[in-house]
Amino acid sequence: MKNITVDKSIDCKGLACPMPIVRTKKAMDEMKSGEVLEVVATDPGSVADVRSWADRTGHQFLGTITENSIYKHYIRKADPSEIKSVKVYPHVVSNEELEQKLDTNPLILDVREPMEYAFGHIPGARLVPFGKLQEAISELLPYQNQEIYVVCRTGSRSDAACQVLQQKGFTNVKNVVPGMSSWKGPVEKQS
Repeated sequence: MKNITVDKSIDCKGLACPMPIVRTKKAMDEMKSGEVLEVVATDPGSVADVRSWADRTGHQFLGTITENSIYKHYIRKADPSEIKSVKVYPHVVSNEELEQKLDTNPLILDVREPMEYAFGHIPGARLVPFGKLQEAISELLPYQNQEIYVVCRTGSRSDAACQVLQQKGFTNVKNVVPGMSSWKGPVEKQS
């Protein structure tokens, strides 16, 4: 793996979602088809985020190398004929709308990383990190037709999670926007 040749490298250390993806998109826009981008990040959520973004846009996700809590993601830019426009999940609710429903004990999936969840989450929210969502689908099947609210830090990971759930047959999924970065409702912390 030490002989990996990249055409461009971007430093996203210290940045949290959605910034590594924002910078990745900008860098890819400046590259030629077939060139390889290295994204260096410290956010554990970037592992699932970068892969998901590449899959949704048609770029080839080559893999991730982890060294001392540094994640190096490698993506090959697709040919223009392979690039897909990023779909935005259409069923969205605001933070305020979800806050008004908290009395009804709605099913809330928090798709952030465990550390983000520990520092503050909506009471009753179930932690299912985006990178583990595919593995958790079977556990979520009993709720397939129930209203599910999906939350992350900014609405980006939750958008991708809603699309995954919809593809798996979940019929009533809502993306909570803008998510925990602007949440003004009650919060629980793990000690």
